[in-house]
Amino acid sequence: MFMPFSPEPYVDFNQPGPRDKMLAALKQVGGELGKTYPLWVNGEAITSGETFDSFSPADPSRVIGTMVKANADIADKAVRGAADSFKEWSRWDPDARARILIKAAAIMRRRVYEFSAWMCYEESKSWIEAYADTCEAIDFLDFYGLEMMRLKGSHPVTPFPGEENEVRYMALGVGVVIPPWNFPLAICCGMASVGLVTGNTICLKPASTSPVVAAKFVECMHEAGLPKNVMNFLPGPGGSVGDAMVCHPQTRYISFTGSREVGTGIFEKAAKVHPGQKWLKRTVLEMGGKDCIVVDETADVAAAAEGVVAAAFGFQGQKCSACSRLIAHEAIYDDLIEQVVARTKELTIGDTTGEQNLNMGAVIDQSAYDKINEYIGIGKGEGKALLADGKKPDKGYFVPPTIIGDVKPDARIAQEEIFGPVLAAIKFKTFDEGLDIANGTEYGLTGALFSNDRLRLERARHELHVGNLYLNRKCTGALVDVQPFGGFNMSGTDSKAGGRDYLQLFMQAKSVTERL
Repeated sequence: MFMPFSPEPYVDFNQPGPRDKMLAALKQVGGELGKTYPLWVNGEAITSGETFDSFSPADPSRVIGTMVKANADIADKAVRGAADSFKEWSRWDPDARARILIKAAAIMRRRVYEFSAWMCYEESKSWIEAYADTCEAIDFLDFYGLEMMRLKGSHPVTPFPGEENEVRYMALGVGVVIPPWNFPLAICCGMASVGLVTGNTICLKPASTSPVVAAKFVECMHEAGLPKNVMNFLPGPGGSVGDAMVCHPQTRYISFTGSREVGTGIFEKAAKVHPGQKWLKRTVLEMGGKDCIVVDETADVAAAAEGVVAAAFGFQGQKCSACSRLIAHEAIYDDLIEQVVARTKELTIGDTTGEQNLNMGAVIDQSAYDKINEYIGIGKGEGKALLADGKKPDKGYFVPPTIIGDVKPDARIAQEEIFGPVLAAIKFKTFDEGLDIANGTEYGLTGALFSNDRLRLERARHELHVGNLYLNRKCTGALVDVQPFGGFNMSGTDSKAGGRDYLQLFMQAKSVTERL
């Protein structure tokens, strides 16, 4: 019998033990950079063909790894092969599939510092952000494995005289999995493993800016005993590889996490029935947010300031759950802003693969760097720059934390997803106005309220329209099966990853009746 699920604990990198282990892992991974990673198609490794490199955001001259590149023809072959492999994999005992995930979690747990170090190199994550990413991947593997054991077999229905009745959950078919770059292990692992454990075969197209971490995940699953023909690994451009798989008539579902633009495009493409297609494709989409922390005049201002800084600038603000809007009551606005700016000035920024345990690294690539700086320029025209143009390393895609005050609720930096370390501060007079501002975007992923007014806390439970609401804490850091994750409106289909309903999105229910 397995232990009941509980989230993987974090470590304190201020302690010598974890610090020494992380430094050793960084040294180990640093010696393994530049290797070439194959495609996996129908159980075979493809080691030749066109390639592309993955670079370090902190030092773009440093190649993390070289990937063999998939194309539309290879994608077609992978989907067709996955459809054939589905016939056998879907009939595996659910317990056996679950044990593979739990074994993979154990392998990852033993190599937690190594996996974390890869993310410091390929993503420029801070040590704790990388470690938390690995912990979340372990949690997904353990939790989804145990949940499959719970959902297997016959489920009870209301008895009826003269008949035996039951409901069973069955796998869907071939799933296309398109994870984001910002949680290259956790979200990639979660999206892939849930499809596998429920009996689907999958075609995994990792983000082109973080493919090496995804390749390491594939290696881990193979080591855990996953048959190599049930998970195809297809790094390559979304415009050709991704679209070919999304539109393929043998694709049964698409699981995507990323931008609103790409997500709505997938939603539209998946709705079209292609020749030879025998089903309506299912989509599970998570598409970002414009998240907020609301602070009223009764709140603990110091606690709010701490939560805002952590949520706004953790992993350089490159989280769909990041706090990009601070919505504060006019009575405490000045005090809160002063504390937020003071705390932000204490953050350290630089290459996270060195010996220092830094708070912030680089943003992911040149495109993100240019986009974020463009928004900073827009923000300076829409409000007052309270903190901007801080010191940064000479090379790499580093963007210092930026705070723009006195922003109007309808300003571009208060409405559009920036996905970087940029915080817009907005003032409100009444609590009703604060709620209206919080709900005044097309997104609805995460939100938080700092208040000591019980009525307002209760109102937020019903009126703050987000999929993940936090009261008197930061709006980032959801834990598997503690805070199932997913948002409303243009934040996606509210699929609640890491929740007890999630596995059923990748299965279909079959009612069986036998007359006695």
